[in-house]
Amino acid sequence: MIKLGIAGVCGKMGRRIFELASSDKDFELTLALEKRGTPAIGREMGRLKISSTSDGIFLIDVLIDFTAPEATESNLDYVARYRKALVLGTTGLTDSQIRKVEEVSKVVPVVFSPNMSVGVNVLFSMLPELARRLGADYSIEIVEAHHKAKKDAPSGTAKKFGAILAEATAKEVPVHAVRLGDIVGDHTIIFCGNSERIEIKHQAHSRDLFALGALKAAKWVMGKPAGLYSMQDVLK
Repeated sequence: MIKLGIAGVCGKMGRRIFELASSDKDFELTLALEKRGTPAIGREMGRLKISSTSDGIFLIDVLIDFTAPEATESNLDYVARYRKALVLGTTGLTDSQIRKVEEVSKVVPVVFSPNMSVGVNVLFSMLPELARRLGADYSIEIVEAHHKAKKDAPSGTAKKFGAILAEATAKEVPVHAVRLGDIVGDHTIIFCGNSERIEIKHQAHSRDLFALGALKAAKWVMGKPAGLYSMQDVLK
């Protein structure tokens, strides 16, 4: 059984990961972590009390972190100190914070992905081939839409799509962001030629697909050697 910790457990993603892990026999929930000052600190969540003490990471096997860049940076120090595996879904990290993820992955196994859904990760692997076969006559742009409370724009997923398509085509791919209502997550990749248009769209109907992907990654990363992994590795 995997002793699991969840950072950002009171957030929309963290709470859903907690709920799904609670009914999964492969996990024992050992740490429910939130930032200092959160009103829920000390309250019970399932059998646990919500804690702001990152030292509790020593109790777990794997930490799932869907928080904010500043919180993630602190959690990286703790997983490295206590040699705990990490599943990281936080987006909006700076270049220096990403370098810190890379440094920590030399000490512990880290699954780091801007999107944990199976469908999106299949698209990550398929789109470069499509772009190459369509060729230079096709222009590419990306449109992403999320709920109005999402802080980073464009999304980490849209940036990843843009980066892999730019590498495949040797051309910059424009990305457009929309922040409205309670949209969970939409990504549309548009290939446009002179006489036709191809649109590939991924829509998240609920946060469960991200939460289930994160739990799949937590099971996969358990016992792996130190290294920086992606959901592509998990799905293989």
